[in-house]
Amino acid sequence: MSGETIVKQFFGMSQSGDLKEAVSGLSNPQLIMLLSNSEQFESHVKTLQGMYPKVPSIGCAGMSYSTKIVEKGVSVLAFYDGVTVAVNVLEQASVMPVKYIQRLEKDVETVRASSNDTICIDFCSGNDACVLNTFYSVLKRGGISLVGGTAEDGKVSVNGKMYQDAAVYALVKNQNGRVKAYKENIYHQKGNYRFVASGTDKANYVIGRLNGKPARQVYQDLLHISEQEIQTQTFKNPFGKINGTDTCIISIKEVNGNALSCYRQVNDSDVLIMLELGDYRSIVRRTIQTIRQDFPRISAVFSINCLFRYLLFTENHYMQEYLHEMAALGNHAGVVGYGEHYNNQFVNQSMTCVVFE
Repeated sequence: MSGETIVKQFFGMSQSGDLKEAVSGLSNPQLIMLLSNSEQFESHVKTLQGMYPKVPSIGCAGMSYSTKIVEKGVSVLAFYDGVTVAVNVLEQASVMPVKYIQRLEKDVETVRASSNDTICIDFCSGNDACVLNTFYSVLKRGGISLVGGTAEDGKVSVNGKMYQDAAVYALVKNQNGRVKAYKENIYHQKGNYRFVASGTDKANYVIGRLNGKPARQVYQDLLHISEQEIQTQTFKNPFGKINGTDTCIISIKEVNGNALSCYRQVNDSDVLIMLELGDYRSIVRRTIQTIRQDFPRISAVFSINCLFRYLLFTENHYMQEYLHEMAALGNHAGVVGYGEHYNNQFVNQSMTCVVFE
């Protein structure tokens, strides 16, 4: 491997939102990801473009982390050496992202993307399931993986331009090694309950009834909780939707009369199961072990952790320990998402990540 350039990942942050402090020490980046608080996002996007006008960049509003969490400030994550990059945007995410599909097709050709060395990282403003179908229709042809997440307040950017209804993406090819995407689920099935959803409102992610009974009542009765407890109970007991051998996690957002509003779409006749929180500390260790077995040498790890995982881990005084454990893999950094993307799946309460050899 001597003489070959290895991907390097830079992470700089400012808890007070000072972009100059965050980019201090960054030179010759090949891709910049801006992760900023919602209030300063627009000005940070413009300022960053002025500082690095020729460097491809994508950005989103949200919290970020490396060995510490950045809640309200700004951070900059960059790759340099050993990567080929293309960035772009699929506009009109809420209506017709497929209209812009040729941009992605062209970028896949430009970077000469292939399944074992290229990842697509995306930040999305919403309508995730539809956007992911669009991405996947192109990426699956080359077996290219995708990881990403939903931005806070739907704010995303690409090359100095801000969008409110779009998915921005970076195709990143590792010139001298592999890349691989992972997804971590810290929940497992509770009991043998099967619920058929009905009375759903697809546009607003509402579940009206489960097995013909009001969804709120079913959830409360099963877990013996009050209506007030539903919103926080979802940390321990979200719903799951079985997808082949996989389970997609569905978080409850709030009570809506006798219905439940969720963070992802549920359709009439969808079959749901009840999930419960597992031993997340040992699940995290298992994920780390799997990654280590797959990659004896790691140059960078970029992850997206769900806001609900962040809240759960923080509540249980585990967040700092978690970041410490992930850092032991190598150079690890990431963003807190409002929903996570893994290939063509839109999931909640999960972690997705990409590892660069």
